Amino acid sequence: MRNAMILAFVMVAPAAAHAGSFTPPQGCTTHLTVQSRGCYVANYYTCEADPKGDQWRADFDQEGLFFLSHIDAETQWVESIEVNPTVKQTLDPNPKDPASFSTLLATGRDDFDFSLSKDNGEHSNVTGYDQLTGRTVTIDGVTLEETQYEYAEVDDAGTLIRKSRGHEYISREWRRFFSGTSDWWDGTDWQPLNGEPVQFIQSGEKGFAATQPIFDCDAQMSALEVPLLHRASISVPLPASPKE
Repeated sequence: MRNAMILAFVMVAPAAAHAGSFTPPQGCTTHLTVQSRGCYVANYYTCEADPKGDQWRADFDQEGLFFLSHIDAETQWVESIEVNPTVKQTLDPNPKDPASFSTLLATGRDDFDFSLSKDNGEHSNVTGYDQLTGRTVTIDGVTLEETQYEYAEVDDAGTLIRKSRGHEYISREWRRFFSGTSDWWDGTDWQPLNGEPVQFIQSGEKGFAATQPIFDCDAQMSALEVPLLHRASISVPLPASPKE
């Protein structure tokens, strides 16, 4: 039933996007909209049927919804859904070293090692780390802490699928990551991307539940095909991460 509800949401979301206002699936509540650089906007929501601390994010570009991500209270990737075509990716059970937001806050660094499976048969393994830099920034009145990260994703044969490094931001209050500046390996060189948040919009404020991005949309977009994986920010136009 839950999977059917999500699929139905993915099918109707593009029409909702053109209407200009995000409506989450039945039983879910939107609590935050973030307008970011790189011409994308994300709506964050929680669902009554999920475990406590779980969160969802719906990413929109100028064409509409392109990515959904679901994290748990420790910001682990639980599942993500790429749109057009629809492909679902889920976290494999019993990760070698689970991602842990609590560990990052307590020690200043969190290493992770886990595997992911897609419903099209693809399987991959992810290793990397997040580390607090000690730098604090305020964006649109919201205080965030900067992180440094690096990760690599390989297939079961050890062939590199993607890798990235850079900086992100975390909110202790919201227990989640937000994009920053990053470099993505294109197979030959590192390509820079900027997905930093510009506006944090809460319920009752102008622009809440918006589905049209407003920043950098007239800029020349990179032809780099970037992944739908990393957390704070995936696919085009920017990496959109489940963890963000």
